[in-house]
Amino acid sequence: MKFGGRVLSLGDSYTIGEGVDEDFTWSKQLVDILNLNKQHFQNPRIIAKTGWTTGELAEAIEKEHIQENFDLVSLLIGVNNQYRGLSPEQYSIEFRALLKQSIKFVAGNLSHVIVLSIPDWGKTPFAKDRDQNKISAEIDTFNTINKEISTELNVNYCSITELSRMYFNDEYLVEDKLHYSGKMYALWAEEAFKAIKDIDF
Repeated sequence: MKFGGRVLSLGDSYTIGEGVDEDFTWSKQLVDILNLNKQHFQNPRIIAKTGWTTGELAEAIEKEHIQENFDLVSLLIGVNNQYRGLSPEQYSIEFRALLKQSIKFVAGNLSHVIVLSIPDWGKTPFAKDRDQNKISAEIDTFNTINKEISTELNVNYCSITELSRMYFNDEYLVEDKLHYSGKMYALWAEEAFKAIKDIDF
């Protein structure tokens, strides 16, 4: 790959890194790992915002009028669909469209797209007064959908949900007790790297 490979990360608060410095977002830490392994990537371009659903992410991408191709695209989206009580059926339709758009951004190079599963915010202290089992079950439903579509479209899939269920004490969270710290994002970056480490960029 020529020097200066381009990464596009699409998502919501988990991709923009709510509460952490940009150097500690999971996608920036993934780029750092790639570069340590003799790849040559620029800092990621991130299209993400806290609170975005699949529909809102799609609208934001359209407004960006992206013309160039990327060497790697990541997609992590859906927690706000669950949080707002939007239907799994709507999520399925909109997620599929987003994933197809992601594939276009890498010029159809399927192995250069990676989907991350939705973490389980129901395990965080923020959710202690809510029905945590219900949240977890709904997250599982949404992740079943995004995994099935990822498998169908033959892109990389990285499950980080179990990590979010294992590590949710203060060192893995930021001050709001809902969003994750750079330490958690480091674990995600490591898992994502495992899924794409054999790609010939």
